Amino acid sequence: MKQLGVKERIVETASELFYNQGYNQTGINQIIAEAGVAKASMYQHFRSKEDIAVAYLKQRHINWMGSLQDFVSTKTTNKEKLIASFDYLHGWLTEVSFRGCGWQNIITDLPSDHDKIKNQAVLHKNDVRAWVHKLLKEDGEYSDKQAEQVGDEVIILLEGAIILSQIQKNDWPITAAKGAAVRLLT
Repeated sequence: MKQLGVKERIVETASELFYNQGYNQTGINQIIAEAGVAKASMYQHFRSKEDIAVAYLKQRHINWMGSLQDFVSTKTTNKEKLIASFDYLHGWLTEVSFRGCGWQNIITDLPSDHDKIKNQAVLHKNDVRAWVHKLLKEDGEYSDKQAEQVGDEVIILLEGAIILSQIQKNDWPITAAKGAAVRLLT
């Protein structure tokens, strides 16, 4: 197995720390120590902790969207894919003991002047929203405007299920949101 380079070790280490500890609770020195890199090496790749967080969120976005799309790919219809996305949430959130969404977590733990991180969180949420809209528009049952309206309702169910399951440390919000999505889409 190929050993990770300095940049990859920093991002991987920071990813674990940011997700499990929080952005504000994770310091540069901890990232450097746990990644096993020199401070000078870290600064060759990243100017700040904010830049590391942006790299973390970009990689998380690629991985999360890829995993979601792979998970629902066996479904025949786009509506089935949207309903299956709740099953994806269930598997992911139970696997991480209901730690929640990395983007929701970091945005709530963020100083107000960290726009690069906020922009990454917004980008992710907008991409998920666009994916839902695209599936409903391709389905052909809705006009573009209707697909966006129904899609936004599905997004609210997805996001609400994520945050409430994190608060409750339980899967009932995901199950309830999936039931609402089934009623909405069928």
